[in-house]
Amino acid sequence: MGVTAAYLSVILLWATTPLAIKWSGEGPGYLFGVTSRMTIGTLCVLLVMLALRRRMPWHRKAVRTYLLASVQVYGAMLAVYWASQFIPSGWISVVFGLSPLLTALLAAALLGERSLTLTKLSGYVLGLAGLAAIFGSALELGPQGVNGIAGVLLSAFLQCFSAVGIKRLDARLPALTTVAGGLILALPAYLLTWALVDGEWPELLPASSVAAIAYLGAIATTLGFALYYHVLTHLPATRVAMISLMSPVLALYLGHVLNGEPLPLRIVGGTALILGALLLHQWAERRCVHRGLRTTERC
Repeated sequence: MGVTAAYLSVILLWATTPLAIKWSGEGPGYLFGVTSRMTIGTLCVLLVMLALRRRMPWHRKAVRTYLLASVQVYGAMLAVYWASQFIPSGWISVVFGLSPLLTALLAAALLGERSLTLTKLSGYVLGLAGLAAIFGSALELGPQGVNGIAGVLLSAFLQCFSAVGIKRLDARLPALTTVAGGLILALPAYLLTWALVDGEWPELLPASSVAAIAYLGAIATTLGFALYYHVLTHLPATRVAMISLMSPVLALYLGHVLNGEPLPLRIVGGTALILGALLLHQWAERRCVHRGLRTTERC
């Protein structure tokens, strides 16, 4: 698949994932939802690896890449599933809109990317203004809203740290191999966490939860992670993080239409600011390309 098609596919998958996460935990609980998702995802990825006759390298650089991938697969995913108990599904994607700023800071520190130019910083500030407008509505949920936002912020940071770390390590592993390695390391941690914290088969398993878990495990995990790492190997980390400024727009409206989540005027205004930030950032990127500058050069 081409990079552009993969990029657009990741946007669509990330836009639908928050609502699926919300549904997967309603009834069986968030721990069962995320553990069963990763179990299905691991089996699917390993079956694909077997069908393609792909071998898993276990040299030092590969293992370090798998460990970094597991930071996202386990740490980031566990945090966002926990947070999904307290906030509407649309907020999950909105808070992840902070990822470009977090990634820019990490990429500047670890990769030497000149991603903090004045033009790009202006775009990030505009995006933050939009997120601040949306946070105002989220904070009206009280302590639960604060918990939810904190959980997703932690998840966003862990995902950005994982992405920048993998980019810096540059093990040149196939995307599917990176996903498989991260899942193999993360699944035992999920099973142990579920066994220690919950450990009981849920009494209630609604059809919507089963369908959401199946979608997240077979498609969002297997295909979504593979496409994500495919894009990550071909584009700068900061541009990959811009997905988190596009998917919230779709996620908010999906949550409103399919789950009856509120969509007040403040959210619409915040969404408009986020889109403005995206356009400004893309304009800065195009200007760099037009001038023939690399990511590590001032643009």
